Amino acid sequence: MDRLGVVGCGLMGAGIAEVGAKGGCSVIAVDVSDEVVAAAKERMTKSLAKAEAAGKLAEPAETILGRITFTSDMSALADREIVIEAIRETIEDKSALMSKLDSIVAPDTIIASNTSSIPVAQIAAASSHPERVLGMHFFNPVPVMQLVEVIACLVTDPAQADKAAEFGATMLNKKVIRAADRAGFVVNALLVPYLLAAIRALETGVATKEDIDQGMVYGTGMPMGPLTLCDMIGLDTMLLVAQSLYNEYLDPAVAPPSLLRRHVEAGLYGRKSGRGFYDYSK
Repeated sequence: MDRLGVVGCGLMGAGIAEVGAKGGCSVIAVDVSDEVVAAAKERMTKSLAKAEAAGKLAEPAETILGRITFTSDMSALADREIVIEAIRETIEDKSALMSKLDSIVAPDTIIASNTSSIPVAQIAAASSHPERVLGMHFFNPVPVMQLVEVIACLVTDPAQADKAAEFGATMLNKKVIRAADRAGFVVNALLVPYLLAAIRALETGVATKEDIDQGMVYGTGMPMGPLTLCDMIGLDTMLLVAQSLYNEYLDPAVAPPSLLRRHVEAGLYGRKSGRGFYDYSK
């Protein structure tokens, strides 16, 4: 498979499109408006230029970028062999997209969701061909992080899951692991309780945000502190993921802390909004 479609041109979607083009795929990147698409193209152009300047590309950045078509026309996906969605982490949005894609792509086109927490069966239920729906969970930033989780639900055709895993390993040059269809899969089911525990530690006054982060960096060798990581992920995304995990497991360890809710309600989403637990406005 070398004809890739990506729906959603935010940080994750743009990153998936970039690694697909680096791997030699013909990529069509789609989002809701020409303005969003233009911003994604500009972001990707800068990313590739930076990688080229650092000597990390096997081809000129211009060649890689030339493999990507940016558009707001969803019908451009009609000839794709695999479509990966990276839209907002809500079941309502993802279900609506599944129904829309059914009328555009071929019945055997693989549709992969980049969901980080929603069980794939819930997303596949919105498709008239649920056997071709599966999860491919990438990690941010996609061009740097090597892992992708491939998740087959109860009705996913195992052959389609195998093809998606091979695509991730060969065309996208990712380390692929398989996960059962449970909220959070492997990584977030282990990581999110830790991140939420850090938020609760801040909320209850155990330590300052700086001391919590430095404690985990210098005490356990983590590459960054948990609160810094939450800001990088996006606190709005953290809230959605926590809610999904809590709905699945009813475990207090994954219940969204009040402090997280207050930040999201105030529009303090982390790096992308300029302020989260830390201030990035400068």
